[in-house]
Amino acid sequence: MDMSVPAKPAVRPANPNFSSGPCAKRPGYALEALSGALLGRSHRAKEPKAKLAEIITRSRAVLGLPADWRLGIVPASDTGAVEMALWSMLGARPVDVLAFESFSEAWATDVIKQLKLADARVLTAPYGQLPDLAAVDFSHDIVLAWNGTTSGARIPNGDWIADDRTGLVIADATSAAFAMDLPFAKLDVVTWSWQKVLGGEAAHGMLALSPRAVERLTTYKPAWPLPKIFRMTSGGKLTEGLFVGETINTPSMLAAEDALDGLRWAEGIGGLPALIARSEANLAAVAAWAAANDRVAFLATDPAIRSCTSICLTIAAPWFAALAAEDQAKAAKRIAALLEAEGVAYDVAAYRDAPPGLRIWGGATVDTANIEALLPWIDWAIDQAAGAR
Repeated sequence: MDMSVPAKPAVRPANPNFSSGPCAKRPGYALEALSGALLGRSHRAKEPKAKLAEIITRSRAVLGLPADWRLGIVPASDTGAVEMALWSMLGARPVDVLAFESFSEAWATDVIKQLKLADARVLTAPYGQLPDLAAVDFSHDIVLAWNGTTSGARIPNGDWIADDRTGLVIADATSAAFAMDLPFAKLDVVTWSWQKVLGGEAAHGMLALSPRAVERLTTYKPAWPLPKIFRMTSGGKLTEGLFVGETINTPSMLAAEDALDGLRWAEGIGGLPALIARSEANLAAVAAWAAANDRVAFLATDPAIRSCTSICLTIAAPWFAALAAEDQAKAAKRIAALLEAEGVAYDVAAYRDAPPGLRIWGGATVDTANIEALLPWIDWAIDQAAGAR
């Protein structure tokens, strides 16, 4: 065995933050961006409420949300937004859940074990793959993650969703919104959080509802009680204030100011097309490197479904493949730890339930130059880990 120590690359990423959530702040970010935060104020007062409404208005504009959709700020991040939709709307029809990574598996658990819906199906696929989309029944409500944050696989488009569907399509889009072109005409509920593609701070979710989703809310009453933070109707009518900045619980005005900073940055660089282009450029850089590299491979082997935000890699080096499963997990963690120790990549280990490997966030706040600077360091860390066996 060649025991020589691999040489370290000469260039380091200017920003080593490649976490998949919370994600890197926008380029040029500084805490001074929060100087306009209305701290110590009631979120129900005129000016703070206007800030919250501005988040809604700017988010609608950047995403191109249809004019007849509602959009509100809700508690508990994307998870809270998804839970609000599931607990408030499901049960009226049979349900199909597409489960192909950890978060969509969590929604399947909600449907089967918590809501205990008897007329429900879970369509599964291994990490890096998608379930059989042709098997979906569009007379059912559909629950899915548009992008597999922990698997690196995304729904490629909405062409497979029936225009004449009678069920609702509920899409967890937290690692897709602002980086992928979401087909709102094919969807009915779309959720995301501030801390993903625009690099905002945690704890707040966004919930977008189509007219069909609003109709479900106002004409259907679930068989189970709803906690206060899930309630979007009163007396059979939609609580309209929720969608103009009157939040259910107390929001952080500091986090709200941070969200506005990210939205203003997005507008300044050219809006959604520019955000998508930045994310796709990051994926392209990794794909070009991986294509000429025998150390790594994409967890999503089909290029058509590879995520441009949560870029998930497996270790393909022969020495790694020869290890037992538990030793592969240890080796992958060592590779991630080496990158962190060098200060070139933080938080890039694969998600705990995913196959051993690396996960690099490629969302719009990450400069492609930093991705390109990181890649030789991954080569170095894999070679270093091989020599340490």
